[in-house]
Amino acid sequence: MTGKALLARILELEGIEVLSCFPETPLIDACAAREIRPIVARSERVVVNIADGYSRAAGRGRIGVCSVQHDAGIENAFAGVAQAYADSVPVLVLPGANELGRGSVPPFFDAVATYAPVTKWSAQINAANRIPELARRAFTLLRTGRPGPVLLELPSDIAAAEVNGVVPYVPVVGRRSGPDPADVHETVTRLLRAERPAVLAGAGVNRAEAQPELRRLAELLRAPVLTTMNGKGSIREDHPLALGMSGLSTTGMVDHFLRRATTVFAVGSSLTRWWMAAPLPDHLEVIQSTLDERDLAKDFAIEHAVLGDAKLVLAAMVDELEGRLAAGEAPAAPDPAEEIRAVKEAWLAAWRPLLTADEAPINPYRVIRELGLALDQERSIVTHDSGFPRDQLAPFYESLTPLGYVGWGHSTQLGYSLGLAIGMKLARPELDVVNVMGDASFGMVGMDLETAVRNEVGTVTIVLDNSVMSGYEAYLPIATERFGAKRLGGDYAQVAAALGAHAECVREPGEIRPAILRALDVARTGRPALLDVITREETRLSAYW
Repeated sequence: MTGKALLARILELEGIEVLSCFPETPLIDACAAREIRPIVARSERVVVNIADGYSRAAGRGRIGVCSVQHDAGIENAFAGVAQAYADSVPVLVLPGANELGRGSVPPFFDAVATYAPVTKWSAQINAANRIPELARRAFTLLRTGRPGPVLLELPSDIAAAEVNGVVPYVPVVGRRSGPDPADVHETVTRLLRAERPAVLAGAGVNRAEAQPELRRLAELLRAPVLTTMNGKGSIREDHPLALGMSGLSTTGMVDHFLRRATTVFAVGSSLTRWWMAAPLPDHLEVIQSTLDERDLAKDFAIEHAVLGDAKLVLAAMVDELEGRLAAGEAPAAPDPAEEIRAVKEAWLAAWRPLLTADEAPINPYRVIRELGLALDQERSIVTHDSGFPRDQLAPFYESLTPLGYVGWGHSTQLGYSLGLAIGMKLARPELDVVNVMGDASFGMVGMDLETAVRNEVGTVTIVLDNSVMSGYEAYLPIATERFGAKRLGGDYAQVAAALGAHAECVREPGEIRPAILRALDVARTGRPALLDVITREETRLSAYW
């Protein structure tokens, strides 16, 4: 057996069913021989985005895997891996490489060294008989601890080398670490006595599939729950205790309750202080729970901490709470459900004129409302792209299931949502998958719509097409005034149709929902759809900071 065949066999044993790739590596054909389906994309960055989306949607330890050519191929893939690293997504990157004796000769690209800052582990397979050992290490890191990408480089001579004898391999089981009981007890004590507690749920809750435990904790504490962008969906957003998503844009409920909270319990969150995160007021008592000790007190002074997997931490806290409540203790905080309902009603009333606007060009908020009405939100995945599509969609689209809305953005690369949607649809073909992007985003990756067409991956892409880079006159005032630097152009429906997708151009508000329903019907047959919705430039955001 050759090295490439052995690696393909290991991937098969690990349950890998899809390999996103471009254009050629020794591994692709070896995987195809094992019935691992190659999804050949049009660009290396999207290759990684597809694997990223697969990992996000698949869950249960299933990993997105991708392979790109040595040198230029892995050079082009860097942005996709950096995005996965920023968002803590497990992706196995298997680039080809020059033969061992040429790997360090200039100007050949040193992928192992270059990718070290944006991976959990970056290594080269330097002997064919080490493939099982190195693959086992890779999958252990992918399934254990803080998630993140792993790169394992396969040189051409190692791929072709013969492996002698029978090489045993046992698939890797992920491991989780639980909390210190003393930390759990102290955290529960602090939350029970808090006058106005709030729970901030981050990406770690979704990654650990800890949504039931989060909901139970909130109900026992009578504590409202807000989420980060990546934590959106960790509690149903129609739950009486749900405040919605916090970020650059947010809901009125998050603003109202975060300003008044006395204690915040942040679970599954790095608590990074940056412009895309809601600021925590200085008066707050902050308790942090994270899987990674490097997150502790990184940006905020914390009063207490619980280290461990979010599911195990929350389960332990629920057990502690149930016992103490049964013994007669009670939360100091009043039930906030009625206050949440009133604030939510007032917030939505203030935004209803935009959400129901009848103007043409179409207001993007009307598109968001129509999308929510058109979809079966229990059986759909929606994701945003960077910029205004994200900041307008995320507060107003209600996520009703853990995968109902996939938020992302610790790196904010334009165009990321298309590959993400393709990967998510490959992992969960029974669900409707919709990505909402701007025209600038489509310009970055639009040709990969043909990847979805060719592979019969029925996604729906909605382009909010206002022919400008919204708000950029604030950064480019002279260039915009003199040279129109913020302007864009193109007929994206014609582009999509030429690539083989179902395509429509939507110009009137009344056309939005029927067009979405037609697109969904087509997508369910395996043919992707694109709606080019002609919108106005709208820069108003639900932001309160």
